[in-house]
Amino acid sequence: MNHSVRILHWYRCSSNGILDGMIVVLLGGMVVLAVAQILMRNLFSFSLFWGDDLLQLALLWLVMSGAVAAARTGEHLRINILAQFIPRAARPWMYAALHAFTAVVCAVLAWQSVLLILDSIRYGDMLFGELPSWAAQSVMPVGFGLLAFHYTVRCMSEIYHGLHRGTLQRSLT
Repeated sequence: MNHSVRILHWYRCSSNGILDGMIVVLLGGMVVLAVAQILMRNLFSFSLFWGDDLLQLALLWLVMSGAVAAARTGEHLRINILAQFIPRAARPWMYAALHAFTAVVCAVLAWQSVLLILDSIRYGDMLFGELPSWAAQSVMPVGFGLLAFHYTVRCMSEIYHGLHRGTLQRSLT
């Protein structure tokens, strides 16, 4: 096996494991915290004052992690109405354009997230009294950056398939 292929395989396996583990831990922690909050409120008329805020923050991390996981596996939501009316040979080009558009939007959102974090650092925003808010918000530029990366790779893959399919069809005629 080629050295670069091994590195790519290692990256894919390790990033998949880290991402999947993070999703499991976040979701499990959210369920435990939400159930604990409900039980404490109903049984003891008491709750953790930071519990709801932590659940909201964990939801942000879970959504960004889930979006990256869905983009990684191609299991994201998409409406495929146009594909029915476009010839099969042109579909890779349509998908390439859609993936390129999505990558650009995600890159813009990543950049805007970086600007948000820089403002948060400049103003010294804090969460829970002790945690700098930029640490909690860091998932946004990372998540949107990874989404932009995944969709850029998908765009290039569709272009490759479109060129390959065109070459193959020309050689058959």
